[in-house]
Amino acid sequence: MRAKVVLKWALILITVMLLVWFSRSYLDFRVEEIRDWILSFGILAPIVYMVIYTIRPLIFFPASVLSIAGGLAFGSLFGTLYTVIGATGGAVLSFIVARKLGKSIANKDWQGKGRKLQEQLEKNGFFYVLFFRFVPLFNFDLISYSAGLSKIRFTSFFFGTLIGIIPGTFAYNFLGSSLVSGNPKIIALAVGVFILLSVIPILIRNRVTKKNTSLNK
Repeated sequence: MRAKVVLKWALILITVMLLVWFSRSYLDFRVEEIRDWILSFGILAPIVYMVIYTIRPLIFFPASVLSIAGGLAFGSLFGTLYTVIGATGGAVLSFIVARKLGKSIANKDWQGKGRKLQEQLEKNGFFYVLFFRFVPLFNFDLISYSAGLSKIRFTSFFFGTLIGIIPGTFAYNFLGSSLVSGNPKIIALAVGVFILLSVIPILIRNRVTKKNTSLNK
C-alpha cells in the first residue's frame, strides 16, 4: 500500500515537471500575440479568455502574462472582471484536483503541531487564503494546490480567493490597458498603480515575517 502511494506521488511530480517544462519551452508567447489570438474569436473572446484562464493552472502558464493580455484586449474594467472570474475558476479547479488526488492527506488525522495547523486552517481558512492572495508570499497556483491538501473549507477558499485577487488583478489589467492608449500620462499612472499595489503587499509580508521571527525567539 505504501509503495502504491509513493508511486502515485512520484508520477504526479513527474507529470508536473513535464508540464512546467512544456509550458516554458513551447508556450512562450508574447502578450500582444495572446491578445490578438483571443480577440480573433470576436464576440466569444471574453468566454475564450475566461476558459483559458480557468485551465491555465493545469499547464502552469504564467498568470501575469494572461492578466496583462486581458488588459490589452478588454481594458482595465472588463479585463479585471474577466480575469477575476477566470482566475477564481482556475484556483477552484486546482483546489478540486488537489483534494481529489490528495484525499488521504486532506482527511488525515494529524497530531501535534500538524493537528493545530489543520484546526486553524479549518476555522480561519478564509482569512488565511485572503492574506496569501493579497500578500504574494507564495506562488498563486501553489496556494491553490496546497489549500486542496488541507482542511480549508471550499467556501472559505473560494471567497478568500475571489476577494483577495482583485487588487493585484486590477493592477495587471490596468497596466495592460494603458499600453493600448499610448498616452504617456496614463501609462505612467498605470505603472504607479502597479508599483503601489505590488509594494504594499511586500511591506505587509515583511512586517508579518519580522513579527513572527521576534515571537519565535
